[in-house]
Amino acid sequence: MRHSRYHARSGDRGFINIVNGVSIHERSKNIYRRRSLGHWEGDLVSGTNNTYIATLVDRKSRYTIILKLAGKDAESVYKALLAIFTKMPAEYRKSLTWDRDMKLAKHADLTKEIGMPVYFCDPQCPWQRGTNEDTNGLIRQYFPFLDQCSSLSMNRGIANSFCFCVGT
Repeated sequence: MRHSRYHARSGDRGFINIVNGVSIHERSKNIYRRRSLGHWEGDLVSGTNNTYIATLVDRKSRYTIILKLAGKDAESVYKALLAIFTKMPAEYRKSLTWDRDMKLAKHADLTKEIGMPVYFCDPQCPWQRGTNEDTNGLIRQYFPFLDQCSSLSMNRGIANSFCFCVGT
């Protein structure tokens, strides 16, 4: 149904409330200033035919990890992130910033398992993870495989991941 640009929605949009989620505003200023490696921004990207990947981008180096996911549920995301971060040296897993969605509902388990704090953006503020959003745009533009993710075999790399570095 079409609406004018002045059309107001009735009621709230119903923001998702992550239980015990730590706000991005509680992050250290050093993370904001990109002074050290190991501070990651992450997101979930949907392809066609119910295919999904998680993208992780290091804030300082822009090193990018693409993880093929079994599904978009919290358990699939948790298992993929746990697999990649446990294989990573501790000095490269200092923090993770994610969208405020239920895909990372198991953030407390991830923090408990690997000792890495997880921060969440404000609702409807994807620019707070600008590095990751820009990288996702490049991935969608230059990797048409997102249309056929189900037929991909990503057996190389850590935890069925594809890693590359995006130049600045």
